[in-house]
Amino acid sequence: MKTKGTVLVVDDDQAHRTMLKTLVSGWGYEISEADDGGTAIQMVHERPYDLILMDIRMIKVSGLEALSQIKTYNPAIPIIIMTAYSSVETAVEALKKGAYDYLTKPLDFDEVRLTMERAMDHSQLKEENRVLRETLGTHFDQRNIIGRSRAMMKLLETVAQVAPTEATVLITGESGSGKELIAGALHFNSSRKEGAFIKINCAAVTETLLESELFGHEKGAFTGAHRRKDGRVLLADGGSLFLDEVSEMSLGMQVKLLRVLQEREISRVGGEEVIKVDVRVIAATNRDLIQDMEEGRFREDLYYRLNVVTLNVPPLREREEDISLLAKHFLDTFAKKNHKKIRAITPRAMDRMLKYGWPGNVRELMNAIERAVVLARSEYLDEEDLPPVVKDEELKSQDVTPESLPGSPSLDEVEKETILKTLEASRGNKSETARRLGITRKTLHKKLKKYGAMP
Repeated sequence: MKTKGTVLVVDDDQAHRTMLKTLVSGWGYEISEADDGGTAIQMVHERPYDLILMDIRMIKVSGLEALSQIKTYNPAIPIIIMTAYSSVETAVEALKKGAYDYLTKPLDFDEVRLTMERAMDHSQLKEENRVLRETLGTHFDQRNIIGRSRAMMKLLETVAQVAPTEATVLITGESGSGKELIAGALHFNSSRKEGAFIKINCAAVTETLLESELFGHEKGAFTGAHRRKDGRVLLADGGSLFLDEVSEMSLGMQVKLLRVLQEREISRVGGEEVIKVDVRVIAATNRDLIQDMEEGRFREDLYYRLNVVTLNVPPLREREEDISLLAKHFLDTFAKKNHKKIRAITPRAMDRMLKYGWPGNVRELMNAIERAVVLARSEYLDEEDLPPVVKDEELKSQDVTPESLPGSPSLDEVEKETILKTLEASRGNKSETARRLGITRKTLHKKLKKYGAMP
């Protein structure tokens, strides 16, 4: 089975290290061990690791010292520091030195897993953006299209194929899902990228004004037309025209748009001159156009002219893997914009965001992060900074569990192996085993009985 990545566990406490190795390997990671910060520094020079999980207090070379040297050698490796509650100030110092995050002992296993997955997402995003830049050009990355979910990667692969062509494209998807960004990627990665990228929201303009906005008008064509004006179609000549919410056009306007697509020509309102145009049309809608056709609200001939290639932008609820990446991106953007020093999002806040349904999609997430940044009172964006609808709504967790992964051990199997190995490393001392696991002796007794491990 393919591993999720290589993790170096650094701790001079053998029992704790054994427990972590058992736990983390059960989640699908390949584990290496180091019993001291000095050993970890040497191992990093010998082999690349995707993530380091390191204790802060070690006898020979401390976690802080090892962190500094490792970051000097390879600043890209995410390092998660483990510390006791009494040493949180030291952990904050580690964050200043470049640690990705810190965990307090006794460890919360769910928090360990969530923090590791976020750190892996963060490091993998850099490599994936590099590949995207090579495939789709630098404009793709600059236009903030972020995603590593299967749905988004499939969409971006299709964009890479379609962008260099002259095909008319229809982009579908819910409001706030990022349709305009996809339209921009199509234009800026095409042969028309040196031309204009002209946008118009068809739902935001009345029918009378929409005709003038699209095709322009002659002087005196209507009251207030004091001079000739070129429309958006002519302005996009040699480039691309993005028609957002094209489904909101009246049937009369749809006929006139069809002429542009078929004949590649327009006439200004109030004029007779026929003007040839060379423009690529990219349209978008959040409606079901097939249903609109059946109900007589959208012309069938226009639909098939627009629908040469259809790209569907998935809603955020179907791309959970992208939420942490987008949240971190928006955090950096708005912290800089608002002159606030916010280093990271706490695991509690991220957990809330992962469980929320985001009906407003990426736009809602962006607004939520901007609000949280403005209201945040510390260097870490916490659960309390999130909008009430995100933090207070009763939600069902959609976290992936080991049982849902093909070939993975069950959660009970991982827990049993972790307990038994910790018991063995503690030489059968149940009090010490309970302390290492962060549970009471009574709870340990119940679990040993559950797994048939009582003498």
